[in-house]
Amino acid sequence: MISIARLIGNEELVIRWKRLKIGFRRLRRNSLSFAALIVIGTIAGMAILAPLISPYDPNATDSNQGMSSVSLQHPMGTDIFGRDILSRVIHGARVDLLVALGATLIALVISSAVGSLSGYSGGWIDHTLMRVIDTIMSFPSFILAMGITAALGNKLINVVIAIAITHTPIYTRLIRGEMLRIREMEYAEAARTVGNPKSRIIFYHLLPNCFPPVIVQATLAMGWAILTVAGLSFIGLGIQPPLSEWGYMTAEGANYIVSGEWWIFLFPGLAIMITVLSFNMVGDALRDVLDPRMRGIR
Repeated sequence: MISIARLIGNEELVIRWKRLKIGFRRLRRNSLSFAALIVIGTIAGMAILAPLISPYDPNATDSNQGMSSVSLQHPMGTDIFGRDILSRVIHGARVDLLVALGATLIALVISSAVGSLSGYSGGWIDHTLMRVIDTIMSFPSFILAMGITAALGNKLINVVIAIAITHTPIYTRLIRGEMLRIREMEYAEAARTVGNPKSRIIFYHLLPNCFPPVIVQATLAMGWAILTVAGLSFIGLGIQPPLSEWGYMTAEGANYIVSGEWWIFLFPGLAIMITVLSFNMVGDALRDVLDPRMRGIR
């Protein structure tokens, strides 16, 4: 038998997702944001197809081609070891997007559990969990990520864990705030009245309705995650060779700015800038179309 709470909750969820679809249609009308979405899709496609579309092996060295400038043979030039920068930028997209996506998913899973429990339960559970979150937030996120990677080692999985930990408080507070609001709504009361267990009320009836604003925050945080992994790699605490990574490539090229080999640092740096800018533009557009005050719908 379908409960009243489920019917009302599902109706609320359907309404919010219909508004999300309307928002995506409005996003398409925003030429800059839609172009940014296309850029993200293109970069993601490059990352998935990297072994097929990269012209060279990203780790293949050629002493005769070291420090070669931009040419038809090497459209983005080569580095000091003769490695093709275009191939390394393409493979670097795979690493950076994988780290950012993995960290975001881990942070969302942890935050969904902690934020939902905290917001729905209240009392000492809420106070205890929020003080833990406040403790994490008291550290500058990049400094905390540096400390975690330095302690655990700069392996790929450790970088993902470090970024996930620094992002978890953001989503936790957002989900908690949404849970505090919707736990007093009619379908939440109906779910309690018919005797649903607490876990079912939280994760089945209420949590799905918390996610539209979380989607916006996750889109914006993807850009920050890419900046974080690039920054960690730039200072030597992130992704290490032989993996291609934009931040580490930029750090390698920074040593040759004065001597005039501008292409070594320029193209990885542009990749970081374009990707982060695209995520920020899409996130801002989603926030605008999902905000009732900005779209004129309540």
